[in-house]
Amino acid sequence: MPKMKTKSSVKKRFKLTATGLVKAGAGNKRHMLTAKTNKMKRQNRGTFVLPKQDGETVKQWMPYGSSR
Repeated sequence: MPKMKTKSSVKKRFKLTATGLVKAGAGNKRHMLTAKTNKMKRQNRGTFVLPKQDGETVKQWMPYGSSR
């Protein structure tokens, strides 16, 4: 049986919580920050948990061992 292909970018961008949910960093915080409101910049600092449907998709892309 051949090796399972995984997306290398997923290893860097997502983490799993202890309960199996997928955590991701917020987007829209890298450039052109002067055009964004202070509220948006403040709320994008941390991480957030993906919705269930998106989390299932990301788990399929994860390497062995990362998806429980």
